[in-house]
Amino acid sequence: MLAAIGLFKLTKGTLLVALALELLRVGHDGLAGVLAQWATRLHIDPDGRYLGPALQAIAALDWRQLELARAGLFVYGALFLTEGTGLVLRKRWAEYFTVIATGSLIPLEVYEIVRRPDGLRITACLVNVAIVWYLARGLRRRPR
Repeated sequence: MLAAIGLFKLTKGTLLVALALELLRVGHDGLAGVLAQWATRLHIDPDGRYLGPALQAIAALDWRQLELARAGLFVYGALFLTEGTGLVLRKRWAEYFTVIATGSLIPLEVYEIVRRPDGLRITACLVNVAIVWYLARGLRRRPR
């Protein structure tokens, strides 16, 4: 199960870093168009319930906000890549790191669910709670 969680984290990290690199490449003006193309290639409706408003919000970002978003994507991507690599290699520190990093974001996810409940937010929160629960339970059961 550690390897599966690790691969999940590696996938998320890779996607975030790829998105950040794409932001560097296309700049502000071409961003919404490139994201819409990605969505179409992945067979996701760019005008859909979730992606449509997200693309509109991204297109409305100014240069400074875009720079902050890019930095955040790199930071979170690096975090997920670190977690994923450690978990795939079955490192104990990675289990602790993932429990702390993922667990620390759960209150924010719950806040977002209370503010604007929808299936995607609830599912993401439940997946993260399950990951934290599984890893924490394993850490408690195994001797150091």
